[in-house]
Formats: sequence, C-alpha cells, structure tokens
Amino acid sequence: MTEYRQQQIHFAKYLKLGISYSTLIILSLIFMTPLLWLLSSSLHNLDSIFAVPYQWIPDKLHWDNYQTAMTIIPLGRYFLNTSFITVTVIIGTVLSSSLAAYGFARLNFKGRKVLFSLCIATMLLPGQITMIPLYVMFAKLGWVDTYFPLIVPAFLGSPFYIFLLRQFFLSIPYEYDEAALLDGASRLRIFWSIILPMARPAVATVVVFSFVGVWNDFFNPLIYINSIEKATLTLGLNMLKTQIIGSGVTQWHVMMAASVLVLIPNIVVFFLAQRHFMKGINVGGLRG
Repeated sequence: MTEYRQQQIHFAKYLKLGISYSTLIILSLIFMTPLLWLLSSSLHNLDSIFAVPYQWIPDKLHWDNYQTAMTIIPLGRYFLNTSFITVTVIIGTVLSSSLAAYGFARLNFKGRKVLFSLCIATMLLPGQITMIPLYVMFAKLGWVDTYFPLIVPAFLGSPFYIFLLRQFFLSIPYEYDEAALLDGASRLRIFWSIILPMARPAVATVVVFSFVGVWNDFFNPLIYINSIEKATLTLGLNMLKTQIIGSGVTQWHVMMAASVLVLIPNIVVFFLAQRHFMKGINVGGLRG
C-alpha cells in the first residue's frame, strides 16, 4: 500500500510538471509568433509575404532583402549613432542612479525620507507635461540637432532606477560597510569596491532596461535630431518607410528585414544579462 501510494505521488508530481512545462511552451510559442512572423517575412518576396495560406518557410530564402535595406539607407551609420547614444546613456544612468541610490540606502542624513519621496513622486509626472519645457530649455542652450538632449539627462539620475537600486542596496548587510569603515575606507570606496560589485544583478537590470529604452526610442530623437547623418536606427526605419512608400510600392519585406537587424541587439543583450536581470528584478522589491 505504501509503495502504491508513493507511485501515485510520483505520478502526480510528474503530471503536474508535464502540464506546467506544456503550458509554458504553448504560451512561449504564442508570444513568439509575432517575432517568428517578422523573421519569416524578412525572407519572403513582396508577392508572398501576405499570401493566404501563409508559408512560414518560403521556397526561396530572399537574403537579399537585408542587403537592400542597408543600401536604401545608411544603416551602418545609424547603428554607430545609436550605439554611441545608448552606451553613453547607460554609463550615465548607472553612475548617477547608483550614487543617488547609495545615498538613500546607506547614509543617514536629515530629510532623507522626504527627498526620496520627492524623487519617487516625479515618476507621477507624464512625459507630455515636461516635453515642451525641456525642448524650450534645450533650444535656448543650442542643443537642438545634437545628442546632448538625449545624453545629458541620463547623468542626472532616473527616479525608477534610483528606487530599484536602493531596494537592492537595502538587501546588502550593513556589516560590510562597518567593516570597511573600520579599515579606513571612505564612503566612495565602499560604494565602488563593495556595494556596486555586490549589486551586479540590479546593475544588470538597469543596463537592460536602459538599453532597450534608448535603443528603441523614436520620440526623443524625432524631436531633437534634424540632420540625416545624426539619425538613429528608429529614425532610419521611419525614413526607410517614407522612401519605400514614396516609390509607389510599400516593400514590406524590406521593412521586415531592416526591423530584424534593429531587433537583434535587444535579443543579444537580454540573453547575455538574463541571469543577473531576473535576480535583480526578484530581489529589487523585497525591501521597503
């Protein structure tokens, strides 16, 4: 009877796991369908891209769609522009937000809670409210059609990232700080040599969020960038659509190929930082 009961328990366990994994696989395929369709469409010709029934794997793979997309617009130039903006913004965001978060999490000073509450309250302001005042300010500084409006705000901290990093810093035992202070380390040395290396998951989360946000940003470059040679990838895609439509025929297969090229860095960065990213999300909300 005991052996039979154990078999029932094992069977129920494996059945539960099988149902769970099957559900996850089905949901993953559902959520991946648009991405798979994008990749498949980039290898079709114009006549078969919207054919019914749709052929997921075309008889002939049109790799020349990617070459066409890169010749219509200077995609390589736009890739370098976007990479420069993204890397600079990530560096500024990590440095400024982590320093502010360290102060809120590890330093005791008068008005700390009030300042932190004000910092978090700024997240309630919609971007549409500050859009025009910011543009007027940057225009008076002569920063329109430069990368400064896209880069400089990152060095002033982000409320969401400050909150995320502060929550993670609170999960690090304060005994590390006390031991380092006894050894004569300064607060900046503790931050740089102890706290920041231990907060790699949270930093990876900030890097991934910042990368995706800046790499895919269309609205801000559209407002501040006027020169074609300074355009980003998202502006390049918009120009590609305009040029294709202007020719009289919307070449969707070329648009799909260009979109795949723009999407690839997002996937690569996420998978490289996936382990730290998930840990940072889980730990970031544990402390209040």
